[in-house]
Amino acid sequence: MSLPSSTPAPGDRPSPGGPSAAPPRVLTVAGSDSGGGAGIQADLKAMLALGVHGMSVITAVTAQNSLGVQGYWELPAEAVRAQFRSVVDDIGVQAVKTGMLASVELVETVAGLLVDVDVPVVVDPVGVSKHGDALLAAEAVATVREKLLPVATLATPNLHEVTQLTGRTVENEAQMADAAKALLDLGPRWVLVKGGHLEGDAADLLHGGAGEEYWFRAPRHDNRHTHGTGCTLASAIASGLAKGEPLPEAVASAKEYITGAIAGGFALGGGIGPVDHAWRWR
Repeated sequence: MSLPSSTPAPGDRPSPGGPSAAPPRVLTVAGSDSGGGAGIQADLKAMLALGVHGMSVITAVTAQNSLGVQGYWELPAEAVRAQFRSVVDDIGVQAVKTGMLASVELVETVAGLLVDVDVPVVVDPVGVSKHGDALLAAEAVATVREKLLPVATLATPNLHEVTQLTGRTVENEAQMADAAKALLDLGPRWVLVKGGHLEGDAADLLHGGAGEEYWFRAPRHDNRHTHGTGCTLASAIASGLAKGEPLPEAVASAKEYITGAIAGGFALGGGIGPVDHAWRWR
C-alpha cells in the first residue's frame, strides 16, 4: 500500500541536521507513578510537550494504577540529595517544580536544597492523590508550611490542600481571594488557588504579594479521566518560567495546555485515566 501523498517516503525525508541547541532545563522533584499518569512521569511528559528538557529527582516510588495508590516507599534523604546535586551542579536548571515529598525528612531536605538555587520554584503541595490516598504524612504538613512554602516562587494548591495548609474551607469563588492571602502569609511570592473542585467553569486565582490578582477561566469538560492534572499544571508553569515567560503569562499558557489535556483525557484500566499530555500532536 502506498503512503499518503502528504507523508514523504522514508527515503525522501530530509536527513537530520547538526546538534540542536540545548532547550531550557526544568527539574522535577517528586514521586514516581507506576501507572504513568501523574508524578514524575506526568511532569516529564508535560515538559517534553512544552519544549523544555525535563530532569528528575525521585523522592518516592508508588505502586499506583487507575484505581488508586496501593503503596509507596520513600527514598532515603541521601538519595534525594545526591540526585539533586548531580543534576544541578553539572547540567544546571532554569526552573524547579516539586510534587510528592511524603515525609518530614524529605520536605526538610528538599527545602534546604532549594534555598541556594536562584531560579523559579513551583511548589505543588501534594497532600492526597486523585483517589483520596494520602501522599504526605500528616506530621509533614507543618514542615511544608514552615520550610517549603517560604522558598516557593509559586505555590499551586487545590482546595483540599488549601484547607490542609490554612484550615480554611473554600466553598465558592468569593472565598478564594482570602484563601490566597492566607497562603501568601506563609511565605511564597505568588499563590495559584485552583478552583477545579467548585461548580461552574474551572476558575483559578493567581495572587501576588504586591496585591496583583489574575483570574484564569476555562470551560469545564465532562471527562472523568483527569489523573495527573495538578502535576501537569505545575510542570507546565515551571516550563513557561524556564523559557522566560513572566509568571502570569506562564500560568495563562499552562492553563490553556492543561485545559486541552483534560479535554483529551482517556480511559485506562478500570478507574480514572490520565489527562492527555500529547493532545496537541493527535
